[in-house]
Amino acid sequence: MPLLSGNLLITVTRRLSLLLLALLLAGFTGCDSARYSYRYVPGKTAALRGGYAFAPPGAPPQVARAIEAGNRIAGLPYRWGGGHGSSVDTGYDCSGSASFVLREAGLLNGCMVSKDFRSYGHSGEGEWINVYAKNGHVFLAVAGVRFDTGWTDGSDGPQWTIQDRPAGGCVVRHPVGL
Repeated sequence: MPLLSGNLLITVTRRLSLLLLALLLAGFTGCDSARYSYRYVPGKTAALRGGYAFAPPGAPPQVARAIEAGNRIAGLPYRWGGGHGSSVDTGYDCSGSASFVLREAGLLNGCMVSKDFRSYGHSGEGEWINVYAKNGHVFLAVAGVRFDTGWTDGSDGPQWTIQDRPAGGCVVRHPVGL
């Protein structure tokens, strides 16, 4: 004799199946699997020369402006709080540099701290610009190349790189339409 009646057994089985499915999906889509990996895509990947990025021909205007903005502050020193008090500063932290690039591209009003980028734009990867954000750090990938204040060539401060990096705890977001 079963311990549960037919309808109750079906309900419990459905709930357990849904719970198992949710756990499996969480394992496959969890933030800890986020990673920036450089991959060249013809016509969509920026070129790097001498520490500066160059937009691919035909990139949307916002992408070209984002790259130009990153080039203006690339190589400046890391300074905690840098870029938050004014649009032009002598040094930038991660969120100050990400805010500067997106603001100059016309994709952000004002300035945000790293944790606030977790709800910026739309969820998931975009076609041209991706924001990798967690509480305590944020970096960008613009036309396939990374703009970051960490995991670069050993220098502090904002710079362009194609070096892969883990992004554990990050969510990936993108500007609307990009």
